[in-house]
Amino acid sequence: MVLHAAAGVDRPAAGPLRAAPGDPAGRPGRASGSWSERQDGPTSCTLVTVGDVRDLRSRRGAPPPLLDEEVVLTAERSAPRQARHWVMRAVAAAGVGGASNQVIELLAGELVSNAVVHGPAGEPVRVAVRVDGYVVRVAVTDRGGGQPQVRSLEPTAASGRGMALVDALSTSWGSARLPDGGTTVWFEVDTDV
Repeated sequence: MVLHAAAGVDRPAAGPLRAAPGDPAGRPGRASGSWSERQDGPTSCTLVTVGDVRDLRSRRGAPPPLLDEEVVLTAERSAPRQARHWVMRAVAAAGVGGASNQVIELLAGELVSNAVVHGPAGEPVRVAVRVDGYVVRVAVTDRGGGQPQVRSLEPTAASGRGMALVDALSTSWGSARLPDGGTTVWFEVDTDV
């Protein structure tokens, strides 16, 4: 049996709680939260002392991401639009909306545009989206060998601002060369900012 806590209501855990180790006043701890019982396997739990209150945390680790999906497109003129629409719907389904959703959609389109322009035509372009808490990560992989660069352009230049947008609007971004010669370019947006 595993006890899971949620904020709001007090209920004693199985058996009395003893004073926290090292508590000079010898006060017994108190577990707060509403409790539900689950029979879901051999989970072990730990009671962590947080001031006068104890916090029940599972040793299983962090919860899984809210979204971890990818789509494979063909490097052609319609790929950026397809990627923008797919990313927008995917992150919206995970609960990301408003300005954050629009920024993520814009930046995903810029990365796919770069993959189409600078990568081999007609080859696959893989777009992966991961929503983990408040952080959304989008990674675009193509078979091109170039590395993205933020460039300073003349105001009248017709193109070349994509990575400047990624640099300005994302929380972080980077790229990696793959062993097969391809490139992955990624960005993260913290939607809680």
